[in-house]
Amino acid sequence: MQRTVNAPAKVNLILDVLGKRPDGYHDVAMLMVRLSLHDRVTVRLLDDGDIAATCPGPALAAGEENITVRAARLFLDHTGMQTGVAIAIAKRIPVAAGLGGGSSNAAAVLLALDELLGTGLPRSELRMLGARLGADVPFFLCGEMAAWATGIGERLEPWRGLPPCHLVLVNPRFAVSTAWVYQNLGLTHLRHMSKIPRFPEKVGELTQFLHNDLETVTSSRHPEIAVIKGRLLQMGALGVLMSGSGPTVFGIFAGRSTAQQVAAELARGTGWWTAAVSPV
Repeated sequence: MQRTVNAPAKVNLILDVLGKRPDGYHDVAMLMVRLSLHDRVTVRLLDDGDIAATCPGPALAAGEENITVRAARLFLDHTGMQTGVAIAIAKRIPVAAGLGGGSSNAAAVLLALDELLGTGLPRSELRMLGARLGADVPFFLCGEMAAWATGIGERLEPWRGLPPCHLVLVNPRFAVSTAWVYQNLGLTHLRHMSKIPRFPEKVGELTQFLHNDLETVTSSRHPEIAVIKGRLLQMGALGVLMSGSGPTVFGIFAGRSTAQQVAAELARGTGWWTAAVSPV
């Protein structure tokens, strides 16, 4: 038996780090948006008790260091089910890019196992499991196009104020460690959670609220972030921001064809990976 699940990417329109918790996690307030770009994760049940993940192309961590393997192990331990699991990942989302690819893959494994094993766990229970894997995982289990994520990412509130828009993603083809970024983030005090209008009517109203506390850390080591942002603005982006811990930068555009043209032009001669995508 097997199940294939699309695992979408995300961007953070807002990422505020509110403070470090006694347990070592960080309290955050994130406005997250799911994108049309996705990986494909196939989960197959095996007769033996092994859990393994494969991914042609990019080199991913093996064994328990791979978040999808940890997701499968966590699910089986939580439900008491006994089975082997083979996970095959067809990657389209860049690795360690701030787009949530690994977290989305882990969420896909939880969803696939829940269906294959007939456990029927409530989404709230799946999100609880997801939070033990990473701050972004619960969002990919909520089924919403956009949502506020607070706490360590486990508290989710649907946000349906996103006006129609298109995004150009630009990745300079190097990876950034999320752990390193948080270790180098200076937090001197707790801040209040961000507030934004619930239902902006135009995409231009949305762009004025773009913010990411992690961008300063990543861009201080990688000046390419600022270069990419400048190019996107020169080409008509209504707003630009680094997503997550980076290094992927996105620009917001009102029209699909414009976004596609910008993505194609930026890919020429730069060596950057680009994609024109939409919220889904």
